[in-house]
Amino acid sequence: MCPRLLSLLSLGFCVSLRTWAAAGEYDKPSLSAWPSLMVPLGQTVTLQCHFDSPFKRFRLFKTDGTSLTELHGHHFNTFTLGPVTREHAGSYTCSGFSRSLPVFYRLSDPLQIVVTGVFTKPSISAHPSPLVRAGENVTLRCQSLLWFDKFILHQENSTGNFQRHGQMLTGGLATADFIIGPMTLASAGTYRCYGSLSRSPYVWSAPSNRVDIIVTGPSKKPSLSAQGGTVVRSGENVTMVCSSESAFDQFHLLRDGENLGCPVAGGRSPHGALEAEFSLGPGAPDHSGVYRCYGSFIRSPYSWSDSSDPLFLSVTESTTSTCSSPMDPNTTEEAPLPQAHSSTWCIVLGLVIAFTSTSIILAALVCHWFSTQNHVSFTKGEPKEDRTVNSEDPAAEDVIYAHLNHGTLSERLFTPAPSSPMHPFTEPSIYEEFNVNHDHAEP
Repeated sequence: MCPRLLSLLSLGFCVSLRTWAAAGEYDKPSLSAWPSLMVPLGQTVTLQCHFDSPFKRFRLFKTDGTSLTELHGHHFNTFTLGPVTREHAGSYTCSGFSRSLPVFYRLSDPLQIVVTGVFTKPSISAHPSPLVRAGENVTLRCQSLLWFDKFILHQENSTGNFQRHGQMLTGGLATADFIIGPMTLASAGTYRCYGSLSRSPYVWSAPSNRVDIIVTGPSKKPSLSAQGGTVVRSGENVTMVCSSESAFDQFHLLRDGENLGCPVAGGRSPHGALEAEFSLGPGAPDHSGVYRCYGSFIRSPYSWSDSSDPLFLSVTESTTSTCSSPMDPNTTEEAPLPQAHSSTWCIVLGLVIAFTSTSIILAALVCHWFSTQNHVSFTKGEPKEDRTVNSEDPAAEDVIYAHLNHGTLSERLFTPAPSSPMHPFTEPSIYEEFNVNHDHAEP
């Protein structure tokens, strides 16, 4: 009897151990977030607790490193957070349990939920260029006017992040440099950076603008040409042609290292080469620069060919003639003067008119002054008393009469006897008598 009882007790103990062991294999769940671990301020996020066990109840906890607070406990394994605030940022964990199994639950690994957009975004730049040859390095620099003591660099479609401590520069900017390389196809992609503070590690700024890091060199370079030549007059259409013997899906055009927009699909030319035309519109001074083109495949958007040889395009201002020849039969109207030339001609014409008017006025004043001097010279002597002169007077032969103006001399009015009855004098005149036979006038 006793051995049988001992056998039953041993069997029950073994079954209990197996049950406890089976429960222990599945008692650690996992926690995931959808759509992303980084949640913009005001958006929502769904947390899901995953089990491979008979547990029927789930619990969600938030930890700040020292305590564990239960947020939810129900029969569903999904939890929705939001609209999120900065208080939702932190580390989360979940667990499952069952009342029918006498086991202690275990927590999942922690999951960090980051709330972005709390601070203004920093800036990001690539040095020396976002186009990097395979095997070389590129430096991504994050900067902000806010004094972030930590910057985070994130590559799209990647689960990991790069973190660097921010450094204050002399210009008052917080800066962090991230060196990426040696460059491979896996390192190429779209990058953004965020700023944060050490006291709030899960509260980040808004994301910076994107920067696309391209790895170049795996394919043969294309060639680049300009329709109509590399010197274009302002206003003429500018078209660049990128061609290659390789079967690229699309081509990219850059001016002075800056991408000019969306890629252009290539087509077969009459000569059999694959080419793409980039129409830049009417030429303008800002179209001048050094152009390069690249080829790529749609399946690898961050892998481009080698650069084409550089092509310098010069856009010159169009010149218009300001003079028309009267012998030119094709000239129908005079070309308008440019605005600057018109203003210059107006100034010169005004100066010429002013100089001419001044010269005329000065000449008139000088003439008037000389005439006044002549009149004064005739009036220096005192006139003699009146004397009647006729043809019978023997002294009349030695007398010269000067016909003077009423406005200049104030002599007495005298009407001489007519020397001929055919030509009588009707106009009153003033005469001054001069004796030519004597050196001095009679007293």
